[in-house]
Amino acid sequence: MPPFPTNAITRRDALRLAAGLGVSFLLPGMTVRAAGRRGAERPRSLITLWMAGGASQWETWDPHPESKHGGPTWAIKTTAGDLQISHLLPQMAEQMHKLSVIRTLVSKEGDHERGTYFVQTGYRPDPTVVHPSLGAILAQQRPGEGVEIPMHVSLATGDGFVVPRGGYLGDEYDAFRIYDPGRNIRNMRQRVGDKRQQRRLANLDVVSRSFRRGREQQVDDTLHEHVIERALAMMSSEQLSAFLLDEEPRAVIGRYGDSRFGRGCLVARRLAQQGVRSIQVVLQGFDTHADNFAGHESQCAKLDPAFAALMRDLEEHDLLDSTIVLCIGEFGRTPWINGLDGRDHWPLGFSCVIGGGGLRSGVVIGGTDPDRWAGEQDIPSKDRTPPADPIEVPDLFATILQQMNVAPDLEIITPIGRPLAFSTGTPIERLLV
Repeated sequence: MPPFPTNAITRRDALRLAAGLGVSFLLPGMTVRAAGRRGAERPRSLITLWMAGGASQWETWDPHPESKHGGPTWAIKTTAGDLQISHLLPQMAEQMHKLSVIRTLVSKEGDHERGTYFVQTGYRPDPTVVHPSLGAILAQQRPGEGVEIPMHVSLATGDGFVVPRGGYLGDEYDAFRIYDPGRNIRNMRQRVGDKRQQRRLANLDVVSRSFRRGREQQVDDTLHEHVIERALAMMSSEQLSAFLLDEEPRAVIGRYGDSRFGRGCLVARRLAQQGVRSIQVVLQGFDTHADNFAGHESQCAKLDPAFAALMRDLEEHDLLDSTIVLCIGEFGRTPWINGLDGRDHWPLGFSCVIGGGGLRSGVVIGGTDPDRWAGEQDIPSKDRTPPADPIEVPDLFATILQQMNVAPDLEIITPIGRPLAFSTGTPIERLLV
C-alpha cells in the first residue's frame, strides 16, 4: 500500500482504506465487547513497538560495558533480579520485572526490507507468495464483535516504512495506517449534516443500482455495498475517539513524552481498551551506521518514557494480563564499531523484549559475547559462531500466536490453492506459564 502524501487522511483515503480493510473490523467474534471485560478475561491484544532500522542490542537490552567494543554505554540494575540493561533506559529499568528478554534471536536476513518481512511474518521472503503479517493473522483469526474501528493498526509510520500486510489473507487485513497519532482524525469522521449525507448516499445508490444491472455476480464478489456500510459505520462510530487524546489528563500524556512515538503508545493503550486486536507503534531512526551512540541516546530518550508509561498504564487499567507487548526491530547491530563510530546490520544474536498477556516475566534467554564475534569480523556471515541458546524468529512468532489462542500450525489454503501454515516455529516453553 503506497504511503499517503500528507499526515492528514483525506476522505477518499479513508474510504479507500475502509475498502482495503473491508470486513476485518466488523466480523462476528466474542459475545461480549472487550471494553467491558477485565484483566485476563478480556480477549487478548498485541502491541508491537517496532524499532525501525534495527536498534542496537548493545545500547538497549544487552549492554557489555566491559567489552572492547562496548562503547560508552554502561549497564544499570533493573527490577528483574540480576538483569541489567542500558543506562539510556532508566525508566524501563523499573518495569523489567513485568517483561522477559530474548538476547539471542537469530535471522538470516540482514537487509532492512527482507529483515522486516521476516520478523513481521515469520517467513523469509518468497517470490511466489506474500505471507500475512502477525497482526493480519490476529485480525482475521480473532475478530471482535462490536468493534467498529480497524482491528489491525499501525501508528506513527513514516514514508518508506514497510507496512504490515494481509498477504494471502487479503488486502482487507493490511494495517490501517496513522501518521500522527492522537492529533487529527477529522477526515475520518462525517463532516456534513445528516440531510446532506443522506442526499449523497441516495445519489450513490442511484449509481450503484445502475452499475449492478447485468453485473449481479461481479458486484457481489467485490463486496462493494458491504464495504460502504462498514466505512459509514466507522466514520460515525464513537470508538474513533480512541485515536484521540482529548480525554486523557495532561499528566498522563506527559508521562509518555513529547514525541510522535509517545503519543502512539498512548493511543495504542486506548485502542487495546476498545478491543483492537493488533497495534503497531513505529519508532524510526535506528539505522545507525554512523554516530551510533548519539543516535541511540536520541532514540532511547523517546523509547524509554513511552515504553515505561505504557507498561504502567496497562497495569493501572487492568490491561496487562490481556495485552502482549513486544519491542523488536528487523535485526540488531554489529558487535564491533566501524570507522564512522557506528554499528552495521547484525541478524545473528539480537534482542527483543516481550511480556504481558499471561506470558512469564523475568525470563532472560540466551547470552552473547561481543568480543568473540568481533574477532570474526572478517569471516563471512554464514561461518560466524552462533550465539549460545539461539532462538529462531519463527519460534517467537509461534509463541505469540499460541498465546493469542491461534494455532501456529493452522494451515490456510492460499488463493492459488497452496496450503500454508501460519508458522513453522515451535512455541518457546520458557515464556509460557
